[in-house]
Order: sequence, then C-alpha cells, then structure tokens
Amino acid sequence: MREIIAGDRLDQYDLVELLARSGMASVFKAVDRQSGSTVAVKVPHMQYESDVGFFDRFQREEKIGQKLVHPNIVRVLEPEQKSRMYLVMEFAEGRSLRAIIKERRRLPIAETLDIARQIASALVYMHEQGIVHRDLKPDNVLLGAGGQGVDGQVKLLDFGIAMDEAARRLTWFGLTPPVGTPDYMAPEQVRGRRGDVRTDVYALGTMLYEMLTGELPYKGGNMHAVMRAKLNEDPRPPHEIVSDIDPKIEEIVLRAIERRPRDRYATAAEMLADLQDPSRVVPRDRALRGDPPLLDRIRLPRHIVVPSVIGFVIATLLALTWMMGQAAGRRDRRVPLPQHVPGEGP
Repeated sequence: MREIIAGDRLDQYDLVELLARSGMASVFKAVDRQSGSTVAVKVPHMQYESDVGFFDRFQREEKIGQKLVHPNIVRVLEPEQKSRMYLVMEFAEGRSLRAIIKERRRLPIAETLDIARQIASALVYMHEQGIVHRDLKPDNVLLGAGGQGVDGQVKLLDFGIAMDEAARRLTWFGLTPPVGTPDYMAPEQVRGRRGDVRTDVYALGTMLYEMLTGELPYKGGNMHAVMRAKLNEDPRPPHEIVSDIDPKIEEIVLRAIERRPRDRYATAAEMLADLQDPSRVVPRDRALRGDPPLLDRIRLPRHIVVPSVIGFVIATLLALTWMMGQAAGRRDRRVPLPQHVPGEGP
C-alpha cells in the first residue's frame, strides 16, 4: 500500500486535487462517482495507520462529525464501504480564520462579532448534543468568501480530540500529540484535565481577543512559557492594545478567558446572548477582585497536601502544649516575699 495522491481513485471517490497537507494527513478535493457531488477526503499518512491512538482519534472524529448537523459545522459523510482509513466531508470553499488573521492581523468589530456569533451558535448546538470540541483554534474555523461555497458562513471542523460525554473515556497511550493547542488551551487543559463546555468558551474568547487586537492574550518564548503564564497571570486587557475598544466588548472577552472555569460564562449560550446584544453587558472592575486565593493557584497532589496539613496541625498543637507547660512551671517556681505589717516587730 502506498501514499494516496491526486489522480487516484479511492473506493467511490476520484481524488482530483490536493487541497492541504499537514504532518498527519492530506485533504483532497474529490468527486463522488455515485452521486456526482464534490466532497473533501481526508487521508492520513501511512505511518499513522498503525498508531492505535491516531486510529481512535480518527474514528472519533468520523462518528462525532456524522452525529452533528448544523449550518456552522462541516458535515462528515458516510461512504458505502472503505478499503483503508479516511474521512469524507462536505466540500466547502473558503479560507481558514488563521490565514485571514495572518493576512489582515486585526478584523473590524462588526466582522469579528459576526464570526464569533456563528462559532458560538455552533458550540451551543454541539454542547446540547453532549460534544465538547476541546481544540478550537483559527486553523479549525473555515470562512467562506462572498459568492463562493459557504457564502460568508463560518464552518467548524476537525473533531479529532473532541469529547463525547456519552462515550467511553479513551486512553491515549502516549502515541498521539497532547490534547489541545497551547495558545488556545484553557488552564484546566494545561493541568491535564479533560475540560468541559467552558473549555470551548475559553478558546472562543481567545480567538475573539486575537481578532480584535491582532495579538494573543499570553506571550512567551516557547509553549511552556505560555502555559505557565496561563496558570499564574492575568491576560493583558485588550484596551491596552486597542485603545478605542468598547468596554462592553472587552468584558465579553475577559469573562470568556478567565483563568478559573467558574468565573467564565457557564455555557456558550450565555456568551452568545452577550455577543448578540453587547449593550446588556456590565463591565466588572477586575482590579478590585485581586488574585485568586493561594490554594487556587497552587495545585499539589492530594497525597502531599493532606499529610502536610495534618503534620502542621499536630506540630502547632504540640508547640502550644509545650508553651503552656513552660508558663505553668514558671508560676510554680515563684516564692512569695514576706510582707511587713505596721505595728508588728521591727
């Protein structure tokens, strides 16, 4: 078996053009010989076909994609039969949000809000189906050009590390890349947790920040520096980069990318409501809130924390007992001085 190239026939699909190639797979424009429709076919590189973790990821992406039917989500189709591992999707012309940000850096506020609303709408639907994307980033957002294909619609794609809350938990065996992309990962993902709907809210907030300012909330010389900053520092407020940003829009951004999940929007639906009507948003004074409590910032294993706390309490009690004993001993050693009473002796 060899690598698939443009011009090959793969089961019922004629691969007519290479659309994109990454380190893990190639995506081809293809024609379904049975229906005559144009589709996109994603074929993994051969070295990954024996990777158990990659196979699980590919299967999950296919099953989740076939489950989701929404105008802002790329539809995954089901072939009649497959002779090897590949994925068939609806063909949607357009450009990635990553390419657009790279070219234009900052987007106008109206365009930014329209893109964010469409992404949020897709998230609301996904979350209602029990699906958490967990890898939202500009590379996975497709924007249609006016008059071509999706005609301005936003389309989400790539559900390779999405989590279906109704499915079993998968073990990765260290065979595949870490879950998420550092710049868009929520702090709880950095800590190795699975995340929930608020993880997707955080990623959308990060993309909103980037579209508005042309920069990311956190910078660092490498991904480890970025991840440390996410755990310990607050992001730079957008108004320090773009001075004329509406405080209500800034509040939406900052609330979405709060470090603690409980401080973010609880659902994508809540965030969508504010994106649809920013006038209802009341900016908060984060300077008065201060840093998170120390225990929220320091995460030690339970097997270290519990014995340490117990040891500290016991040591404190022993110290207090010893001090009380010392004080009692000093009182017992005191000898009363004789007192002179007038009229009695010299």
